[in-house]
Amino acid sequence: MRKDIERLPEKGGEGIILPENVGRRKFLSYVGLAASVVTASSLLTSCDKDDDNNNGGVNLGGGDIGILNYAYALEQLEAAFYTQVIASQFTGITPSEVALLTDIRDHEVAHREFFKAALAGNAIGSLEVDFSSINFSSRTSVLNTAKAFEDLGVSAYNGAGKLITTKAYLELAGKIVSVEARHAAYIRDLISNGSFADNTVVNAQGLDLAKPPSEVLATAATFLKTKINASNLPTS
Repeated sequence: MRKDIERLPEKGGEGIILPENVGRRKFLSYVGLAASVVTASSLLTSCDKDDDNNNGGVNLGGGDIGILNYAYALEQLEAAFYTQVIASQFTGITPSEVALLTDIRDHEVAHREFFKAALAGNAIGSLEVDFSSINFSSRTSVLNTAKAFEDLGVSAYNGAGKLITTKAYLELAGKIVSVEARHAAYIRDLISNGSFADNTVVNAQGLDLAKPPSEVLATAATFLKTKINASNLPTS
């Protein structure tokens, strides 16, 4: 086992793997949040978890469960990306960048594991990523991809908020999107100082952008080998 990861026990014996810097206490705080919504989750209809629905891909399901799986899919993608960023650091990376990008990795892993725990038996499986278009040795390639992921994540949570019907889920989504926005601001300023809230992400009314799942998943598909079926997600 790599020394920079830790395995936490989980029912069934396989365990949850997370970076060591996340820490047991920090991780368990996310599991505690997940436990607070498991009761509500158990009252909802289980999603169709068939991995291959007539070649339609992994079915996210419908209702709030579908929206949680949608967020879970995006967090899987981001966690995988930042894990690779830290594992194979780009040329010229500074100690400060290592520290803060590691923090972002840890947040994304915690978000991923939170959704996995909250969804329990309704969770989709692990997605297979495709990062072949990213040059992880290039600062420009890594940061531009990070910017795309973070801006996409913020707009995804903003766009999904109106589709969530369970108050507990909406409150937790708000807490997560605020963290994603902090990530986006940091990455944007690494690329160009002062661009953290420019008019490409904040409109004239001072509001961040929001995108529907269909648009977000079309962009995310560029970095996924696994096909996502979002046909049952709510649209209003």
